[in-house]
Amino acid sequence: MNTYSNQTTGRGSTSQTCSADFQSAVSQVSNLRTPFPVPTPCRLEVGDRAGWKPALRAFAKALVGAMALVLAASCASAYERLQGPTELLYWDKTSTSNGYTFFGVRSNTYLIDMEGRVAHTWPVGTNPHLLTNGNVLDTLGGDVNAFTGLKEVDWDGNTVWSYTESRAGYSPHHDFLRIYNPKLGTNTTLYIAAKSISSNACLAAGCNPASSPYTNAQVDAVVEIDIAGNVVWEWCFFDHGIQDFDAAKSNYVGSGRSISNYPGRLNLNLPGRPVTNDWLHCNAIDYNTNLDQIVITAAGGEFYVIDHGNTFLAGYPAASIALAASTNGDFLYRFGDPARYRQGNPPSIQQNWTVSSTGNKQIGQCSDAQWIPAGCPGAGHFLVYNNGGDLFETTPQSYIFEINGFLNASTNDTGAYVNPPTAGYYTWSAPGHDTDKQKKSMSRQITWMYYSMANQGMFSHLDSSIQRLPNGNTLICDSTEGHLFEVTATGTAVWEYINPVTADGIITYKRDNWPMYNAVFRAYRYATNHPALAGRTLTAQSTITGNTPSYISAPTISGTTQIPAVPYPTDTVAINATITNSQAVASATLAYIVGASTNAIAMGHAGAVYSASIPARAAGTLVSYFIRAADDFGNTAASGVGEPRFFWRSLEGTLGSPPMVE
Repeated sequence: MNTYSNQTTGRGSTSQTCSADFQSAVSQVSNLRTPFPVPTPCRLEVGDRAGWKPALRAFAKALVGAMALVLAASCASAYERLQGPTELLYWDKTSTSNGYTFFGVRSNTYLIDMEGRVAHTWPVGTNPHLLTNGNVLDTLGGDVNAFTGLKEVDWDGNTVWSYTESRAGYSPHHDFLRIYNPKLGTNTTLYIAAKSISSNACLAAGCNPASSPYTNAQVDAVVEIDIAGNVVWEWCFFDHGIQDFDAAKSNYVGSGRSISNYPGRLNLNLPGRPVTNDWLHCNAIDYNTNLDQIVITAAGGEFYVIDHGNTFLAGYPAASIALAASTNGDFLYRFGDPARYRQGNPPSIQQNWTVSSTGNKQIGQCSDAQWIPAGCPGAGHFLVYNNGGDLFETTPQSYIFEINGFLNASTNDTGAYVNPPTAGYYTWSAPGHDTDKQKKSMSRQITWMYYSMANQGMFSHLDSSIQRLPNGNTLICDSTEGHLFEVTATGTAVWEYINPVTADGIITYKRDNWPMYNAVFRAYRYATNHPALAGRTLTAQSTITGNTPSYISAPTISGTTQIPAVPYPTDTVAINATITNSQAVASATLAYIVGASTNAIAMGHAGAVYSASIPARAAGTLVSYFIRAADDFGNTAASGVGEPRFFWRSLEGTLGSPPMVE
């Protein structure tokens, strides 16, 4: 079929102190085991309008900061466990980048809402890519390691386009991408393929015959096809090799030169890693439309940037392939392990075999290197999932790195790629107590990183994905355990989900099992206004398991009313609000502030409606209030922090409303 969709892939504690009297007052509001830290409070005098705005603003800022800290303390750390429920575990509704989560597993692709309710499905599910028109591009075959081609299904699951790689010696695997090719003015598709290389070709290229017979060599290539399945461009790692073994063979370094002079090429005689089948095991590609460049992730521990735009000649596929095979196609940038091109120190183990060093190696196996898209914090930087294998750490774990490849040794953005060893390294000491991590060398080009404090909280030895979200959060798919979660820029987990689809079917409770039992290759979050979803009626039904969502979350406070809106001195003021939660609401408190005094009242309730009253005050008294609710686990929510506020009016007339806080 060739009704090719003209659509592209959519990828895309701070402690504070406060005065003892105010800390005491707030402790009446809080049921947390830890103190509720806020700065020195504002002090308001009755009817003092001049000090109203800055004081209230300071109070609101203090309270919001404290609430954020409370939530971070309650969910930022992970812990080891052998069993537990599947599907949604936790949701901080005030901090997530809301939308729909998209992932494929065992021949089905799911679009779920924030509670895990299914809004849509497609009958594919190996490595699905949501296109901007709502179609899904996936593999032909259910194994991401090897498939025969690609197919595109529409919103209803009908196949509208397909492609089969029929050339001998090419084996598509892992990743592919629908892109807009500016040279052709239309969409094309990129995919990774293992390309067979003959033994004679390996030897002619300078591979050391003592290292391998090279009888089953495969080196990864990136292939680009048009709507009709014609190959319009191709790039292969083997065309960008370098060697210092045999001066009579091609790719020789040259007199007086070494492998270190060629960071843009790949050493064909990597120590202990001769060219063989699935030599690099590339697992991801991404495309930057503005730069017309491609980034390729090799699972062994590096990612590489290559030039697509300057190696593509529209209408001349053979010339394009030849240009891509030339020095024009050498790496523009690479990151991960500079010892591979002899510009850095390799990992090492000390003589007693108990202490190791990562050297200048930054990545130990990796997945899903990508550019952060425009409109997201960090746009233009790279994100990569550092699986952490082969890093020789005493306490191994996975990491997420954000990398600015333009930074130099002074951490200035040069606007052009800088070789990581040139940018340099610094010594990083792992924070925390008894982590047993050795100090290690970290690249100055790493601008942000995430890792779980408990090293077993996030660890996937292969695959996995990341996605920077518009609000600065990052969605992480920890592949081997089917663990999907969202973290803030400060590393607080605000949404956490366990895939219930396993090798044994759909389960509601996961017990100890081997890795990959409920694996998810990748996951993405899409906002409701994403082009693929805009204009569609999405009605979330049941969860994948059919169970009612049951998860930990701070309560939701809504529908707050104040009666009367402007009271007389003889009036008490009734405050009512609807407070709900996925589980129990453990407590609800009304806190009101009069001058420098904070007062807390436990709210009673009838069903989900909670109520409390503020006693009558003298005319002209200024009052602000907020409602705080907590669940059984110390997760809290606050509504109307310092808002709304009102004056008691005199019997003769209304004093008026105070100015709004900006």
